[in-house]
Amino acid sequence: MNSDDTTLANPEAEFQTQLRRQPPYGVVLHNDDMNTFDYVVDTIRTVFRYELEKCFQLTLEADQTGRSILWSGTLEGAELKREQMISRGPDPKVRDRGALPLKVTLEEMPQ
Repeated sequence: MNSDDTTLANPEAEFQTQLRRQPPYGVVLHNDDMNTFDYVVDTIRTVFRYELEKCFQLTLEADQTGRSILWSGTLEGAELKREQMISRGPDPKVRDRGALPLKVTLEEMPQ
């Protein structure tokens, strides 16, 4: 071995990467004035399989404060839940008045 060769004490340490935990993402329901309260409750119950009382409380929170966090978890899970909520479309009772699907967004949650 000549003096130009360098050896690492721990060659694997150079290639180790630090794993970072993915932050949780929240599925956020925003209040709207078109879709009926009952439709929102039913949509939450269908998508998340929550008890009726919890669905009512989450809908009431969105109605009173403008938003409600419905669920939090992995980004992929949150994206799926958001799409399931939106894919239900607007409330059929108000569809002819130009109602849009529920406004549901994703938000990175604190860890």
